[in-house]
Amino acid sequence: MTSIPHDTPGEPDPLRVLGLERLRCRTSMKWRTYPEDVLPLWVAEMDVPLAEPVVRAVTDALALGDTGYPAGTAYAEALAAFAAKRWDWHGIAVERTAIVPDVMLGVVEMLKLVTGPGDPVIVNAPVYPPFYQFVTHMDRRVVEARLGADLRIDLDLLAETFREATAGGGRAAFLLCSPHNPTGTVHTAAELAAVADLAERYGVRVVADEIHAPLVAPGVTFGPYLSVPGAERGLSLMSASKGWNLAGLKAALALAGPGAAADLARLPEEVSHGPSHLGVIAHTAALNDGTGWLDALLTGLDANRRLLTGLLAEHLPEVRPCPAEATYLAWLDCRALGLGDDPAEVFLDRGRVALSSGVLFGTGGAGHVRLNLATSPEILTEGVRRMAAALG
Repeated sequence: MTSIPHDTPGEPDPLRVLGLERLRCRTSMKWRTYPEDVLPLWVAEMDVPLAEPVVRAVTDALALGDTGYPAGTAYAEALAAFAAKRWDWHGIAVERTAIVPDVMLGVVEMLKLVTGPGDPVIVNAPVYPPFYQFVTHMDRRVVEARLGADLRIDLDLLAETFREATAGGGRAAFLLCSPHNPTGTVHTAAELAAVADLAERYGVRVVADEIHAPLVAPGVTFGPYLSVPGAERGLSLMSASKGWNLAGLKAALALAGPGAAADLARLPEEVSHGPSHLGVIAHTAALNDGTGWLDALLTGLDANRRLLTGLLAEHLPEVRPCPAEATYLAWLDCRALGLGDDPAEVFLDRGRVALSSGVLFGTGGAGHVRLNLATSPEILTEGVRRMAAALG
């Protein structure tokens, strides 16, 4: 198994490198969707420079003209080594992996393998909006099993939803978000094992979106779904995309448990043509050599979580943040402000700060906003100031 070099000490906090003027030169969705007077704290892009090993790997490939089609298992080997070191998980078998264009397109392909048109796909609302969009577009039915009041999986409700979804003998899948977006909840090993038990009991296939797995807070343990007992028939999607800000360098990996190997083997060969070869190179470099950069990022994100809590207490005491254990996203309950179902619209119109509307996250999202913490403390402070000014 490929070994990951020891973390590089003294890495600077990547969240403190780029100023607003430099960031506004970017041409990506985050910085081009709204006018320049709007401060964007919405879509999941980070305000960071790339990790040097990633830059070096991509520029070396460009210098070599290595811009053809992806091949080989280097990405899977890098993820296996990262998982062994980071999560003490040695369960990634390279032969049970496949490269896919990105996590959501990988989700679509996995769901195609285990469900048919019209079949139900269960999600834990509120949840990442593309779950609804992609599942509906592929002619499956979204069925919500709402998170509990503590914003964790309600296992009793999930069991009832599984039972109803398979009552007629049909197929069903559970699209698990782990860690959960938007709440930042990290499911425990016991919770995941209970999910696996329910899935086997009712014949539901689990597809886990684990794109935020590298982004857990200090002291929090992430457990891959495929690592728990009973998850052998599960499928998972992982990527370096969120952890290292590589959304524009498309690549992800589909992983199959031992009982799902035959399903993954049916994945159409042309799916592997979708990932970017440069994306595979970048993601592999991040996993192999970018862990020092990642650790510096995680330290900065933890500081920003504490900063946000203090800023809200001072300027918007009625807003309740969800105590996130992972991701760089903050789920904010704004219902006490009396701004209606979509406070993000008010913050945008009156405060010129763009947040993600909670309404888009399904049941339980009304009255909430999602804020992107992956920015400098100065920009985060200005964002909260603008939110408070919107109420004046």
